[in-house]
Amino acid sequence: MSFAKEYEFLTEIGIQPRNSGCFVNGVWKGSGSVVSSVNPANNKFKPIAEVVEASPQDYEEGMKACFEASKIWMQLPAPKRGEIVRQIGDALRAKLEYLGRLLSLEMGKILPEGIGEVQEVIDMCDFAVGLSRQLNGSVIPSERPNHMMLEMWNPLGVVGVITAFNFPCAVLGWNACIALVCGNCVVWKGAPTTPLITIAMTKLVGEVLEKNNLPAAIFTSFCGGAEIGQAIAKDTRIPLVSFTGSSKVGLSVQQTVSQRFGKCLLELSGNNALIVMDDADIKLAVRSVLFAAVGTAGQRCTTCRRLLVHEKVYDSVVDQLLEAYKQVKIGDPLEKGTLLGPLHTQASRENFENGIKVIKSQGGKILTGGSVIESEGNFVQPTIVEISPSADVVKEELFGPVLYVLKFKTFEEAVEINNSVPQGLSSSVFTRSPEVIFKWIGPKGSDCGIVNVNIPTNGAEIGGAFGGEKGTGGGREAGSDSWKQYMRRSTCTINYGSELPLAQGINFG
Repeated sequence: MSFAKEYEFLTEIGIQPRNSGCFVNGVWKGSGSVVSSVNPANNKFKPIAEVVEASPQDYEEGMKACFEASKIWMQLPAPKRGEIVRQIGDALRAKLEYLGRLLSLEMGKILPEGIGEVQEVIDMCDFAVGLSRQLNGSVIPSERPNHMMLEMWNPLGVVGVITAFNFPCAVLGWNACIALVCGNCVVWKGAPTTPLITIAMTKLVGEVLEKNNLPAAIFTSFCGGAEIGQAIAKDTRIPLVSFTGSSKVGLSVQQTVSQRFGKCLLELSGNNALIVMDDADIKLAVRSVLFAAVGTAGQRCTTCRRLLVHEKVYDSVVDQLLEAYKQVKIGDPLEKGTLLGPLHTQASRENFENGIKVIKSQGGKILTGGSVIESEGNFVQPTIVEISPSADVVKEELFGPVLYVLKFKTFEEAVEINNSVPQGLSSSVFTRSPEVIFKWIGPKGSDCGIVNVNIPTNGAEIGGAFGGEKGTGGGREAGSDSWKQYMRRSTCTINYGSELPLAQGINFG
């Protein structure tokens, strides 16, 4: 078995026509089902490669080794762990173009986005290296003489990371880079439809660990489906499980992890709104909406799904947006100039079709798009829908390039619409008014975890904490102080005197 010519570059990142999908204690193996990774631009016309997935036995062997390796890794000084993550970043830099191309090929996002996603992991490595020297606790004044109070942050042990198809390596970077410098081993289950990027990323990490004579099980990965995800959720050896996916599945994972008193870090559905006020820079807003609604074929959790436009500028905004949509080139995500690649799977295409039917049944008016594109791939038209904000379908996340356009009269009404959905990930307002800006980011403004002004809902930087409220799950990953979720905090009180004064002035005998 050999690669088709257009896939030969994959050998540069360790991918073969047939691959074992489990990295267990430094050995590639797999005794589960055999699956084919396919290019969503042409589906099974030319499968990219085959992968042998993990079995429950593979999982148990890998998890046992990972748990043992955690006892070694957590004792390595944090700056030394940071040095390993720095080397991982360098390994990714050396293969940036190949990895980005694989990501676009397997997931379906356009090449600049594929390369940009791998760059995001590299950026996370850089961030984590600096963080490795700043995992600081606090010294707290004690009310008792000759006593000292302080906080200690220690590793959890093993962190489970379950990632989704839409960002098959960036979400790993948000979690694994931080988890590793915090002293945790990582067990990763990649999305079942993007196994090749899981294997390629793991091979680079494994090479760095081997070069430094460290246990390979520090980073353990599995290609597989729900069975492996459920095993991670149930495993008492994993104190923290990070899950990215739908709100429905995330709730199930949370319930399973909570039953064993584990911790969950959830990054779930988004239903993000972008508000255009009557004083907004319309050209800037339209450019932002185009990227936010069409980028990644509408398959980002931060995709703009609701466009709220002030009635005074409604016609102007919609007209300019419709004109912009006409310029969107749809096609092979690896071709230069393409802005809209395929949806990730045939099921995604079917969901798009069904979603359009529901939209029409609830009074939605299709302004442009609304159809699948007949081809071998999963291509659909970027779609704009005029609809009432009270329609039930507006409250749901349709994972594709479908944008609802809603009209409002006042800022307060726009905020109410923004906050009216079950999800609470990202939001943005376009305005020149300081009053509106500070109301928007204040306590009576957006209820989302990401609250932007004059930029799109998507494209977040790694320096800030990423995550959302309500049905989005409440987790925070990447920057700011997200690292605290990956560590165990202890409050320590030390008596260095010879007396035993009690807190609150208690006298006991």
